[in-house]
Amino acid sequence: MPLKPSAQRVQDALAARGLDIKVVELTSTARSAAEAAAAVGCQVGQIAKSLVFRGAVSGRGFLVVASGANRVDMDRVGELLGEKLAKADAEFVRAETGFAIGGIPPVGHDRPLTTVIDEDLLRYDRIWAAAGHPNAVFPATPAQLVAMTGGQVAKTA
Repeated sequence: MPLKPSAQRVQDALAARGLDIKVVELTSTARSAAEAAAAVGCQVGQIAKSLVFRGAVSGRGFLVVASGANRVDMDRVGELLGEKLAKADAEFVRAETGFAIGGIPPVGHDRPLTTVIDEDLLRYDRIWAAAGHPNAVFPATPAQLVAMTGGQVAKTA
């Protein structure tokens, strides 16, 4: 069965990076880290949740890929990025990424986003990330995540 268009977009982005990673569509939703972990049978910490923030001064979008077990410390990440961060609403997230909240992937966005990756994700052999739709995910190694996003690894919690 073909992937939903938004999940196919992520599959295409992975392939364009030369990664032999397959997007998986689940029968249940994976909108939250807990739902995703239950659906794929892993620890919540292995879920790579992609969160978009808005630069308070520049208005630019920033992507933080955090461990599902962690809450992002916006002050810490803002200090790292050199700009205070603000929460982004659904309209801003879609405008920056082309995806709706609940399925934001770490790749395949409409425009490039400066990305920070939670160092806690590097503790795992395999992680799972959203693939553009609430029912779609893909597995990766932490090294693949860093390479595919060009993200800076840092403490985000």
